[in-house]
Amino acid sequence: MRILHTMIRVGDLDRSIKFYTEVLGMKLLRRKDYPAGEFTLAFIGYGDEADNTVIELTYNWGQDRYDIGNGFGHIALEVDDVYQATEAIRNRGGKIIRDAGPMNAGTTIISFVEDPDGYQIELIGKKH
Repeated sequence: MRILHTMIRVGDLDRSIKFYTEVLGMKLLRRKDYPAGEFTLAFIGYGDEADNTVIELTYNWGQDRYDIGNGFGHIALEVDDVYQATEAIRNRGGKIIRDAGPMNAGTTIISFVEDPDGYQIELIGKKH
């Protein structure tokens, strides 16, 4: 078994695809409209779905926002250098909600970014 994808609902699919591809550097892997269900799915990630876990962006036609709720935590991305990645994301227009630095009560370097719908994305430094 393996994890295939994580699904999040988004209020503006094009805006979200732009954020994940242009700000976080992912690729749009596939996108399909489902007119009978009035929704569109877009799969994004750093590599093809055969070998990588990806994110499914679900856009329900006519729904422009969601309450994230208090059960969802964050999506985590491993990066080589959290400080460098945070600055690159900031320079590409990403919203940084916690600057790079050691985690609370630990030494792992992390930062947090927020996507256009308010989902938090944690950047975690690669373990060497």
